Amino acid sequence: MSAHTQLALRSRAGISERLALSAATAEGSHTTTAEVPGWLDHHRRSGGTAVRRIPFAELDHWSFAPDTGDLQHRSGRFFTIEGLHAVSPEAEWQQPIIVQPEIGILGILAKEFDGVLHFLMQAKMEPGNPNLVQLSPTVQATRSNYTKAHGGAEVKYLEHFLGPDRDQVLTDVLQSEHGAWFYRKRNRNMIVEVDGDVPVGDAFCWLTLGQIVELLRLDNVVNMDARTVLASAPTAPAELRALSSDSSLLAWFTGERARHDVRTRRMPLREVAGWQADERSISHVDGRFFRVVAVSVEGAGREVADWTQPIIEPVDHGIVGFAYRVFDGVPHVLVHARVEGGFLDIAELAPTVQCVPANYAHLAAEHRPPFLDLMLNASPDRIRYSTVHSEEGGRFLNAESRYLIVETDEATTPTQAPPGFHWVTPGQLNWLAGHSRYVNVQARTLLAVLNTGAAGSGPR
Repeated sequence: MSAHTQLALRSRAGISERLALSAATAEGSHTTTAEVPGWLDHHRRSGGTAVRRIPFAELDHWSFAPDTGDLQHRSGRFFTIEGLHAVSPEAEWQQPIIVQPEIGILGILAKEFDGVLHFLMQAKMEPGNPNLVQLSPTVQATRSNYTKAHGGAEVKYLEHFLGPDRDQVLTDVLQSEHGAWFYRKRNRNMIVEVDGDVPVGDAFCWLTLGQIVELLRLDNVVNMDARTVLASAPTAPAELRALSSDSSLLAWFTGERARHDVRTRRMPLREVAGWQADERSISHVDGRFFRVVAVSVEGAGREVADWTQPIIEPVDHGIVGFAYRVFDGVPHVLVHARVEGGFLDIAELAPTVQCVPANYAHLAAEHRPPFLDLMLNASPDRIRYSTVHSEEGGRFLNAESRYLIVETDEATTPTQAPPGFHWVTPGQLNWLAGHSRYVNVQARTLLAVLNTGAAGSGPR
């Protein structure tokens, strides 16, 4: 090796401290926090977007393949809706699932103003959002979008994420999406810092992390894609100790993945058992889980103004929650090694509870998901965080869940966690979220809340 070879530091100095300063800055240099909900509402009203349900026969450029019955776009791009067959020693099931092998970009630009990092956020319309427009990353695009398979306009600011200067990248990690609805879907989650001038479009604004913290406390304001990117940002761990060491935690989780023998295969949609189709939906025979439906979107004000598409609609709202305890002064949350048919690596770390309660209403209490009643019946003085967030509005229609962080005790969530569960610190979870396929998308939303301090220091 040359005597003049220079080695780089293994981690970029000061990133977590600069993020912490931004999180502590309640108001930014441009837009006030109080203005943001009205700004989003302005774009909602001025866009004039109309989303309506349509029969499958009215889908434009989409059709059911004659040989498999799969729902596909005539370009061969975007995504398909196919069947999935999953088998394990504990269960076997079939279901429709979204297959979208291409990797999308979820990117947020960061820039210092007055010595504080600000983040360029977008007022973006998604047809599945219950309120249409939410606060989104700077760039939120599939490969089909940014290569203009739809024939639409350029994606703004995309150039900052396709070939960024590596020294300007604050975070860059492939993360999974919903394993119950997507088959092995991944997105590139990025935060890229810029130094020069960045023209700010009408539907964009600079916000500090502290402002986003406040907005995370409001129902259906910060979208899923923004939440997952923020969860991947590096933070300085507030704790040096934990119930389990990092190596012990990894050994436990590797063991959980190894013990689950789950085999999945894609299958023709028309052959999926237990599901029924009519001219407007594909649904489970007992009305549980979700439906595949079709929508028409008009006046969207996006790269393409009008389109039709299939979309997945859950049958009811969900509950997503972390049990939270403090051990010897150190906060911990109870994670679940959750198996979902669409995961690339069998299982990912999920919240303590992640379900749609209506799917289990017919079952006796002992057959319902563990800790569900703990979340449903939590007393107000135990709730540190409670906000409704919607899932990815480009593929899911009215998919809302109440996200909770609930203080618990030894009687309800023992120190010795039950099989499949483990106590971890927020710092350990953030460390794992810096790598692919460890922390699922629902847990990343709650991690974003923990990372930014949106859960506060006590019940709210």
